[in-house]
Amino acid sequence: MRHWRWRLALGLTAAWLAGGAAGQALEGVLMPGKVIAGHAKLEQDCAKCHVKFNKAAQDGLCLDCHKETAADVRAKQGYHGRLKIESCKSCHTDHKGPDVNIAAFDPKAFEHAKTDFALLGAHPRVECKACHLVGKKYRQAPGGCNDCHRKDDKHKAALGVLCADCHTQASWKDARFDHAKTRFALVGKHVPTACKDCHANNVFKGAPTTCVGCHRKDDKQHHGKLGDKCEACHNATDWKDVGAFRHDRETKYPLRGRHATTKCEACHTVAAPVVAKTATTCIGCHEKDDKHRATLGTACADCHTERNWKEAKYDHDLSAFKLRGKHKDVECKDCHRDPKSYKGTPQTCIGCHRKDDTHKDRYGDKCASCHTDRTWKDIVFRHERDTKYALTGKHATTKCDACHTGHVYRDKLGTDCFACHRKDDKHKDQLGRRCEDCHETADWKKTLRFDHNRSKFPLLGRHARVLCKDCHATPAYKDAKTECIACHAKDDKHKRMLGIDCAACHNARDWKLWDFDHRKTRFALDGAHLRAACVTCHKAPADKVPPLPVACIECHRNEDVHDGEFGPLCQRCHTARSWKDVAMPASRAARPPREVREPAGVRP
Repeated sequence: MRHWRWRLALGLTAAWLAGGAAGQALEGVLMPGKVIAGHAKLEQDCAKCHVKFNKAAQDGLCLDCHKETAADVRAKQGYHGRLKIESCKSCHTDHKGPDVNIAAFDPKAFEHAKTDFALLGAHPRVECKACHLVGKKYRQAPGGCNDCHRKDDKHKAALGVLCADCHTQASWKDARFDHAKTRFALVGKHVPTACKDCHANNVFKGAPTTCVGCHRKDDKQHHGKLGDKCEACHNATDWKDVGAFRHDRETKYPLRGRHATTKCEACHTVAAPVVAKTATTCIGCHEKDDKHRATLGTACADCHTERNWKEAKYDHDLSAFKLRGKHKDVECKDCHRDPKSYKGTPQTCIGCHRKDDTHKDRYGDKCASCHTDRTWKDIVFRHERDTKYALTGKHATTKCDACHTGHVYRDKLGTDCFACHRKDDKHKDQLGRRCEDCHETADWKKTLRFDHNRSKFPLLGRHARVLCKDCHATPAYKDAKTECIACHAKDDKHKRMLGIDCAACHNARDWKLWDFDHRKTRFALDGAHLRAACVTCHKAPADKVPPLPVACIECHRNEDVHDGEFGPLCQRCHTARSWKDVAMPASRAARPPREVREPAGVRP
């Protein structure tokens, strides 16, 4: 009888480990109770909610189905996102029957502060059903003021839906508005002014925010001639307090000389809204005073001053073209060819020196980049200072035309090595285009030391002393293989019986130094296995056959004198020290001596 129970337990255990229909049947027997109605369709598939030998993984399966809750947990929001619990089953325990509600809770004891909407002010006194409607999920309750208080909005949505800007949660009627948070802060006499004086008919949106919007009737002196920016002169403390306006500070035209004593109406003669177009140039007001009749242009200030129109003295340094170097010795007529008008005189070098351009316009018209006004032949261009590409090595002695074969400004040159040295790249673009990592500008053929440790194959052990050409047959370096077997096939004494991952046993210090730790595999060696040669088990190339089995019976089937009667778990009786070294279970050790001596294969 004891032997029968033992075989039954052994068979059930093997069936459970094997999984499949037999395993599911066993799980059904061990199930602690019926699941809830919501999980009924998953009752026969335990793997939907449970992971064998891993209780912690159950929460992940719960969240795979309850996606809204999973989203809250990931975002750390909502009730579940703020909970500090060990697992889902801390609150929701299944297998209590189809009629049990495992999500039940006490509304009176519920901590609403852990949700996205903490109850403040008068909200704690509101009944749950007022916000959480029947048939709706709790998470679907509205969260905006206007969602619940739309009927209380006396403004008819004219002020938007941000009710909390004025109202508080203590009482809807307790309203207090901070005008400073709007685009129009109340200062001066605006503070005691009644709201209705600006917001007629209780309409707040669209109220004027400009001075002239309310004070147009007070503009009795200017009649709109000075525009609608009343605040430029007036202030909110007293409308009659004028004098805050400073022309030199508030405008782009400071008043100097005689302009400071001129009346405003003398220049501002046109009524708004064209006030902003009041002339700011001399000729705009003094056209009638121009005795030159525009022959010298309209830049009157080049010769005249604001102190006195008749006081004239021309300083060329005040013009857009200051005279420097040899330009100071040139007569005016040499540049100003038209004696009646100086307007239109060229100010660029090329305008006068085109005949001196030996580059034939290939270097553009920015002559001052290289030439100076001291002497045309004095070249001051410095490549490292005036460009983003400093010339080093052989680049410093290379002629400009060797690189700048086209127009300097229209034909932009690349600053990377590859732009000019594509033809010199023996690596066929395999090593990228940062040539400077290996080459230097002093000599293209002189290669800097390459740091192999920055590549995908750092050189370790004896690899560091190997010549590059031994692995890289051509300059196309990336064609070189990185697998050990690619170079060491002749050194593989195992004929691939142990696979091609040579590094598992051998190392880069010396091919003959090897050390394989079988404990890191699925089958740790102990007992007599430690003395067995590798080829005893590995009889075929490892890269051409599936992984070796680890069950005892797979190798010791011919030694099983029980003919499979005691199952495949040989290790229950036999040990790895010796197949004949039998450590019988207690149930077998208790048998009478006569039964032990019975021939193998005979059932007791």
